[in-house]
Amino acid sequence: MSIVAAGPTRHSTTPAGKGVGPLLRGWREQRRVSQLELALRADSSARHISFIETGRSRPSEEMVLRLAEHLDVPVRERNALLLAAGYAPHYPETPLDDPSMDALRQGMERLIQGYEPYPALVVDATYTVLAANRGITMLLEGVCESLLTPPLNAMRLTLHPEGLAPRIRNHREWRDHLLAQMERQIALDRSEPLRALHAEVAAYPVPEQEREGEREGELDGGVEPVPYFALPLQIEHGGRVLSFISSISTFNTPMDVTVAELAIETFLPADPATVTYLQSLVS
Repeated sequence: MSIVAAGPTRHSTTPAGKGVGPLLRGWREQRRVSQLELALRADSSARHISFIETGRSRPSEEMVLRLAEHLDVPVRERNALLLAAGYAPHYPETPLDDPSMDALRQGMERLIQGYEPYPALVVDATYTVLAANRGITMLLEGVCESLLTPPLNAMRLTLHPEGLAPRIRNHREWRDHLLAQMERQIALDRSEPLRALHAEVAAYPVPEQEREGEREGELDGGVEPVPYFALPLQIEHGGRVLSFISSISTFNTPMDVTVAELAIETFLPADPATVTYLQSLVS
């Protein structure tokens, strides 16, 4: 239940040895924003943006931060841009077990504990599990011990053939959803660790589809399929198929790299039968 430290610091993936101009140009091109559009957003001029990108003009610290904000550069990479421009990092990276993080840590623990009996967990930018409640522990019953050795990784736990994958009834759809989610993050963050994780889990073998005669979404014999309002995670547990809708929460306007990379994922029961079953576990 307690939040654990995330492990070694994840270093910036911004290429070393480049000046701030080429780096800013790379982010601008990746975001598909013209120099003129960026200049209008940042209250500057296209000429000034061009001079910054070609190295003819050195941007102020304020300008670097302003451009990074309008280009939606991740907080970690904003520090790298500042360093490339000759300035000190603006955003600290405080370990979660630091005393200054007590309020944040305790708040997240209360949040996921209060969500029980429904599953909830806290992960970092590379899906390392930092905290999980008893709803998650329930779903992990039967998972291979090697996958449960810290640091746990949510993507490995879900997609590994010795993890949850054999019990996920709509595995192909859920796998496609998770891989697409990671691909969107890679496009935004340019994270090499995340890219390596994506390559690893995408190479896992895909289990056989639902057994013959079983209906997708079925919990007990004779129960009609449920019309879901979003793609559910349908997972076998205790002879039943439980259905959940995933929701991910992040922090608004984070001022710390660690906080910027935290995500709280909660699993909302997607049908009445799942609610009834989970409530029966605590009654």
